[in-house]
Amino acid sequence: MSESTGRRRRRAAVRSGRSSLGIRTLRVVVWTVSSALLLGCGATWYAYHTLISGLTTSDALDAVRKKAPPRLDNAVNLLLIGLDSRKDMNGNDLPRQFVQKELHAGSSSIGYYNTNTLILMHIPAGGGRVQAFSIPRDDYVQTLNGDGSVQGHCKIKEAYANAYTGARDRYAQQGVKGADLEARSREAGREATLATVQDFTGVPIDHFAEVNLLGFYDIAKVLQPITVCLKHPVKDRYSGADFPAGVQQLNARQALAFVRQRHGLDAGDLDRTRRQQAFISSVTHQLRSQGVWSSPSKLQGLFDTVKKDIVLDSSWNVLDFAQQATNLTGGNVVFHTLPIEGFALRNGQDVNLVDPEKIKAMVRQEFGQNPSPAATAPAAPAVVDVRNGNGTEGEASAVLFYLVELGYTAGTTGNAAAQPTTTVVYGPGAQQAARQIAGRLNAAAPAASSEVPAGHVVVTLGGNHALPSGQPSSPAATEPNPSPPADSGIAVKAGGVPCVN
Repeated sequence: MSESTGRRRRRAAVRSGRSSLGIRTLRVVVWTVSSALLLGCGATWYAYHTLISGLTTSDALDAVRKKAPPRLDNAVNLLLIGLDSRKDMNGNDLPRQFVQKELHAGSSSIGYYNTNTLILMHIPAGGGRVQAFSIPRDDYVQTLNGDGSVQGHCKIKEAYANAYTGARDRYAQQGVKGADLEARSREAGREATLATVQDFTGVPIDHFAEVNLLGFYDIAKVLQPITVCLKHPVKDRYSGADFPAGVQQLNARQALAFVRQRHGLDAGDLDRTRRQQAFISSVTHQLRSQGVWSSPSKLQGLFDTVKKDIVLDSSWNVLDFAQQATNLTGGNVVFHTLPIEGFALRNGQDVNLVDPEKIKAMVRQEFGQNPSPAATAPAAPAVVDVRNGNGTEGEASAVLFYLVELGYTAGTTGNAAAQPTTTVVYGPGAQQAARQIAGRLNAAAPAASSEVPAGHVVVTLGGNHALPSGQPSSPAATEPNPSPPADSGIAVKAGGVPCVN
């Protein structure tokens, strides 16, 4: 497959999957909760070994740990990955009738390898409240490969798919086939997702769990009926959601529709994220209050689902983790959604604009760690010149205005040859400012240049440019950048059955 063919296939998969993607949060968290509960509620040593003996494990964190931010304590940061692929572990399509009728999820070709669920959980070493952040799937960020090399600016959900496709093409040319080809390609996807999230949030990732679309359905089928609550009645033909307002109990098929719906919701994807957070809260409440662990049939069903649908990092000692995770099932969890700064069109796709340094500072603060120095330090002294290389009239002036507002000294604006990515170069004495500016603009690491005067930083905007600061106040900015919904930062607290849109 040529590179251009691969890109077209990925874009087609992204476009065709918009109406049916998303099965986020609970697909992975339920396993985390269930395993912790199992071990914390007196399950036997034999049951524990029965559980772990059949797990699929991954070494994807090995490469990513080499570039991890510094660790400040013994807390555990856990990344939960929900893969939207309509395929099994070996890359085979799920049965068409099952996908269409039972999952109400369109064709088996939809979804590709996008990670439409990304939840970063922080479990304190000494106990206490667990903080969790859902990362919106359309956040437009600098995506990385597992070795730290830059993929480019994309939706964060595409880091896995980009790496998967590139690796699959390379391995296929080397003669790798079948299940081995699928396994190696997925491992590259996992590495890319871990590297991207770790870079975006500024905190190290200790463990991860990945589950596919089928995993959600299987877990929900074991635990059904599951109680949820809606503020308003809904009916959506895309997801199959058709529910009255109020408290109600759902079977597995309905549960899937509940967490997938985004059409007809005021905040779209952001409301869907809160649906999934509320669903996790309801499930953990049910596990705690209804004695699921006294039912051998449901326990066995959970065991079977874990072995069939879940991938864990190979260094995860579940027994040790369980001793730190009791608050996951005690209702002492708060789910946040990372904020966005606005919306824009990039590469023909609707994306969320984000401020990377603001994200890092927020995550570290909620995780009880020191804020990122780049987010709190004053602007380092430098004169900033901005060149427009993305073809958008007036964009260089808007970016310069934004940077001056942050405290940098205004230089000149102008045009440059078109280029795909934003670059930052600097002259003698301006390295610190260049690093700050690259972080603010979500650009690649800055480079020194003998052609740049001392004390100057030159920013050349590329086709992937996304101003991260909400609506620019400069009149020169011509592209609309609508503000996000006012309630985009509302938290969902676990411990019961929260009522959501």
